[in-house]
Amino acid sequence: MVPALLSILLGYLLGSVPFGLILNRLSGGPDLRSIGSGSIGATNVLRTGNKGIALLTVLLDGLKGAVAGWIALSLFGAPMQFVAAAAALFGHCFPVWLRFRGGKGVATFFGSLFGLVWPLGLVAAATWLLVAFTTRYSSAAGLSAAAFTTAVSLLFYPLPVKLMLLAMTALIVFRHKDNILRLKSGTESKIGSKS
Repeated sequence: MVPALLSILLGYLLGSVPFGLILNRLSGGPDLRSIGSGSIGATNVLRTGNKGIALLTVLLDGLKGAVAGWIALSLFGAPMQFVAAAAALFGHCFPVWLRFRGGKGVATFFGSLFGLVWPLGLVAAATWLLVAFTTRYSSAAGLSAAAFTTAVSLLFYPLPVKLMLLAMTALIVFRHKDNILRLKSGTESKIGSKS
C-alpha cells in the first residue's frame, strides 16, 4: 500500500508541473489559459505561433509520465511504474498549482507509453499520425490513439498495463469532452489554427 501511495504522489507532483504555461510565459507569449481551448498543453502553445516552444512542451510533458515511471520502478519495483505514470497524467490534467485546470494529457500519455511500453508507444504514434493527417484535428487524433492503443493492450498485455491504459484513456476522454462536442458540431479548431 505504501509503495502505491508514494508512486501516486510522485507521479502526481511530476505531472502537475505546467511546462507549457511556464515556457510560454518565459518566451513572452500570452497566458495559454486565455486563448484557444484554454489548455496548457502543446496544441494550445502551437496556437501562439511559437513552434519551438510547442515542441519543447511536447517533450517535457511527455517526460512527465516516463520519468515518474522510471523513478517509481527504481524505488519500489514493478508494477509501480504504471501507477506513477497514470498519476502523472492525472497531475498534468488537474495540477494543484493551477486550481486543477491543466492540459488534455495526450503528450504525457505518449511519453508514458514510449518510456514504459515502447511498442504501444509506436501503435499510439502511428494512430495519431494517421488520424491527424487525414482530419487535421489534434483532439480526434489523440482520442483515437488512446482508444486504439488501449484496445491493443487489452488483447496482448498483462493486467498492470491494461489498467494503466484504461485509466489514462478514461481521463483523456473526460478532458476532451468539450472537444468531442465541437467535433460533432464542426466547430473544433484544426491543427495550426490560432483560433
